[in-house]
Amino acid sequence: MELNEFLEVSILFGYYKNLLSDKQKEYMEKHFELDYSLSEIAKEYEVSRQAVYDNIRRGIKILNEYEEKLSLWERDKKIVKDLKELRNNFSIEKLDKIIKNLDYSEEV
Repeated sequence: MELNEFLEVSILFGYYKNLLSDKQKEYMEKHFELDYSLSEIAKEYEVSRQAVYDNIRRGIKILNEYEEKLSLWERDKKIVKDLKELRNNFSIEKLDKIIKNLDYSEEV
């Protein structure tokens, strides 16, 4: 796994980990947050290395599916981009536009 993919999975895990099965969450937490190897996880849970690998791969697939459907990370990246732009070139109109885009209560 390349560094960019590893970072992306770690970020998505932060957003969606509570939507995974307990086993996937535990394996992925140990692997991505605590830097356990697949073999270390397998030994701790008394399963095969392949079982750990398969669970983590399924977990990654699920995280990507959640992001495709919910786009929480994408939304947050856009907010940060808009705020940085606002910081560099402030105007009340730009601030109002950002607030309008974030104010979901008007849509209800």
